[in-house]
Amino acid sequence: MLVACVVVALVTAWFAGAEAGGPSAAPPAGSVRLGPEAGEEVAAYLGRVPADLPPPGTSTLALVQYAEHLPAAGALAATAGTEAVTAVFQVPIRRVQTALAFEDLEPRVPAGAAIRSAQARAARAAAARETVGTDRQRAIAAAERAALDHPDCACVVAVLVRGDRAALEQVAAQPGVRAVHAAPAGTTRVELALAPLLPGQTERVDPLPDDGPVPP
Repeated sequence: MLVACVVVALVTAWFAGAEAGGPSAAPPAGSVRLGPEAGEEVAAYLGRVPADLPPPGTSTLALVQYAEHLPAAGALAATAGTEAVTAVFQVPIRRVQTALAFEDLEPRVPAGAAIRSAQARAARAAAARETVGTDRQRAIAAAERAALDHPDCACVVAVLVRGDRAALEQVAAQPGVRAVHAAPAGTTRVELALAPLLPGQTERVDPLPDDGPVPP
């Protein structure tokens, strides 16, 4: 099921996946967190995630997090050898808190086309926020929409993928990949809460500044 969620890009931002299923069979949404805890030291987080990689030959979901905002094509290239499942978009504006947009990639569609479609949905979500909230919030939404409308926008901060240990280790070794945080084997998307480490969080996982001007 296609899931889209946009939340304010604070350190506490997270996304819980949703899938169809009977109430008695569905595990708790958001019960498995991928990403650092609020207030966690970045070095400690980066040091602990390699231990979460699955055993050899076992495939699982994992959150690939980048050292900087990447265009969609570059983000996908870094995940070669895995199946991209969800893209996390955020428009970088200096000292302005922008939204995280979690967009599932359409199955059975070439990855490049799927992530472009996901980016277009993120742009539409930003456009929908241009008429609500404070003047500043509307201005931020307009800036986000304008950036996401550009196909070469460097707006991807993370991609949820599925792969085995060898593939995930290969992704983790790619230039620009900051962390690959794997879920326990057998975890489904409905159980995941995604809280990516943002490029601007370099020492502690704290909210980023929100005192800068919003570009017109």
